This record gives sequence, C-alpha cells and structure tokens, in this order.
Amino acid sequence: MIDKNLLSYLEGYLTDKRKLLFKKVLEDRTRHFAVVLEDIFQPHNASAVVRTCDIFGVQDVHAIENKYTNKVSRHVAKGAQKWITSKRYKTDGDNTKICLDNLRDKGYQIIATTPHNDSCLLQDFDITKKSAFVFGVEAEGVSDYVKEQADGFLKIPMVGFTESLNISVAAAIILQDVTTKLRNSTVNWQLSDQEKEELYFDWVKKTIKNVDKIEAHYHQKIKE
Repeated sequence: MIDKNLLSYLEGYLTDKRKLLFKKVLEDRTRHFAVVLEDIFQPHNASAVVRTCDIFGVQDVHAIENKYTNKVSRHVAKGAQKWITSKRYKTDGDNTKICLDNLRDKGYQIIATTPHNDSCLLQDFDITKKSAFVFGVEAEGVSDYVKEQADGFLKIPMVGFTESLNISVAAAIILQDVTTKLRNSTVNWQLSDQEKEELYFDWVKKTIKNVDKIEAHYHQKIKE
C-alpha cells in the first residue's frame, strides 16, 4: 500500500512538468506484452532492447541468466532501465523454466522469436492474446527448452540473403509492430489504476537525489 502522504511530500521535490510527464507516459504503458531475454551476453544488445521497451511502452523485461549475466550499459540504455520493471532469473540451472512458469501463471502465452518453419509471420500475429516474446542468445537463438515449451513462434519476414537480424533490431521491429496494432485495437491493454499509482511512486523516488535521506527526514518529522 502506497503512503499517499509520503508521495505528496516527495512530489514537492518535482516540477509540475515532470509529474505531468510521468502521468502521460503511464497512460501508454502496457503489461499486455512482456519481453524475455534468454542468456544475452553482449551488454549493448540487452541495453538496446531495454531502451526499445521503454520507447514502445512495454513495462516488463525478464532476464534469464543461465550462462551469462545480463548487463545493462547506461550509455546505450540512455536511462531507460530506471523506468522499466526488470526481473532477473539467476538462482539455479532451471532459470528458463522458472521464468516461463512465472509468466504462464500471469496469463502470458510464450512466443519464441525464431525463423522456425512453423513461425507465424509478424504481420499475421494475433495481438489480442497476452504474450511474452522470448529473444535468445546472439547467433544461437532461443534454447531448445524454449522451443519445446513455446505456445507459438514468431518471425520477421526477410527477403535477403541474410537469415537473421541482430536481437536489438529484431526486438525493435516486433515491438513497434505489435504495440502499434495494440493501441489501435479494442483490447484492454493499459495498466490498472493501482499499477499506475505504484509505478508513479517508484518513478518519483528514482528521480529524487538522496531520496532515502529525504524519506527518513519525513518519517522523523511525523514522529515529532
């Protein structure tokens, strides 16, 4: 439960312009789609995908770390990591299974992005279903486990000699397409009021320097 008095106190450290921007961005945020990064070892790729998620309003990124640590380059992400909700799976060897199970529990279908023969073409993808798009390690693609567990496969139409795209480019093409279609649909894709409130509170805190000291000062004033 959010302490609304504390929130009001912290808002005093923000300009009206900043508060309005947060509320505007929240109106375009969605959890109808989520992104899963499976063992991405190049920081610039993971960072670019995080940036893409922020740009197209996808709130949640799930990072599976079986072999490699998912690192975000601040230079590439341009601060986008502050506004995205990231969940890392790195505790044991079943990280992929734990991640997919978690997403399924939340109502997502698992969509592996791969030039698989049975893949759905991007333009034909059904955006009405809550979907988690899995992007695999550079060169190798998604793991066999993801392919076995996926509810569907998705590919970007290609007509050249090259058969694959850089992961960050693929993510940008897919997310731009599906989120544009989503916003032009009748699907209830926006965050709930509670989700907006929680994210707004989180963003306010992330914006204020030395917020822990300010929060401690606030609680001290209440006690006096």
